[in-house]
Amino acid sequence: MALGRELPQLLKQRLLYRGRKFNFEVNRLRLPNKAEGDWECVRHPGGALAIPVTQYGKLILLRQYRFAVGGRLLEFPAGTVEDSESPFDTIKREIQEETGYRAGKWQKLGEFFLAPGYSDEIIYAYLAEDLEKLEVPPKLDEDEDIEVLFFTPAELEKAILQGEPVDSKSISSFMLARPYLS
Repeated sequence: MALGRELPQLLKQRLLYRGRKFNFEVNRLRLPNKAEGDWECVRHPGGALAIPVTQYGKLILLRQYRFAVGGRLLEFPAGTVEDSESPFDTIKREIQEETGYRAGKWQKLGEFFLAPGYSDEIIYAYLAEDLEKLEVPPKLDEDEDIEVLFFTPAELEKAILQGEPVDSKSISSFMLARPYLS
């Protein structure tokens, strides 16, 4: 029960697609008012995101090609939580692979649902500080097309407000981090 209200009853669940990053299912539900319907859902293991801050107060972002939108977006480093990892282990690995930096200080900013209208994906957001540049270049996955960029918080805010394509998880996490950024 949620807030004293009856929840819908699951009548049938069908897995339509099992992918490497997510599954897609259709669920038949009966609502408390007895109406029935189908709800589609993307089942996702979750993602972890870091807002890396250099000693000079610059934020490290990525300009990354995203097939689904047919272009490049500004994003903070992030990755899908693997079966054998915690969200924190995921982001420690991803920040090194995507940016070529390692963080010495971490702070969890929070977590939030990315698109609850059709997915159960949760994003775990962290602030990453005391960065150390690694001697080896970033180790990108075969399917990644990434450019590493540096922004001040004011420059990023201006880019967002001027309509630069920035993904929602990065905007949401940036808002969580604002109290900690100069």
